[in-house]
Amino acid sequence: MTGLTSKQRAQLRGLANDIDTIVHIGKDGVGANLIKQADDALEARELIKGKVLENSPLSPQEGAEALARATRSEVVQVIGAKFVLYRETHGKPRDKRIKLVK
Repeated sequence: MTGLTSKQRAQLRGLANDIDTIVHIGKDGVGANLIKQADDALEARELIKGKVLENSPLSPQEGAEALARATRSEVVQVIGAKFVLYRETHGKPRDKRIKLVK
């Protein structure tokens, strides 16, 4: 996957403001169940928000990057304990996908 431009990141950050946190990285770190949950959510939504809990052995940046690698997605942003991931889906019709700015 190619990297996101700063304009695309800004667009995705704006879209992420309105979504709920659905992925939580806890004391087990990034395990198989969490990867499957995030992968399914990315396929359905393209943009997901996650949180690294205080009992996690990973920092928010490390957790976001590890989950992004495991799900072949892009880290859009990390703020505090929360992070946003993006991956284009192929399961939705083109008109229902997020249209990134050029």
